[in-house]
Amino acid sequence: MPDTPYAVAAVLVAAAVTWALRALPFAALTPLRESATVRYLSTRMPAGVMLILLFYCLRDLPLPHPRALAPLTALAVTVALHLWRRNALLSILGGTTAHVLLLGTVFTG
Repeated sequence: MPDTPYAVAAVLVAAAVTWALRALPFAALTPLRESATVRYLSTRMPAGVMLILLFYCLRDLPLPHPRALAPLTALAVTVALHLWRRNALLSILGGTTAHVLLLGTVFTG
């Protein structure tokens, strides 16, 4: 078993590294807050990320298969809810609920 000074030093080093790793993002982001590029990306990235997620989720969808109707219907519900209410949480929950209900009831098997 290691002696007490060694254990205390190990705990102090681990605490210092942990603190530094947690503080680093805040220190790095401070100069970026005034950046015009970051402001531009913050307005454009959410739509881009959503498109990437959409293509990723639907990439292996077998279109001629009837089971493809569940995700496509859920996508239509999500888009319709978002256009109607402009509420991301409602859109996501509504689309997810539609998908789960369709897969669990209509497209079982």
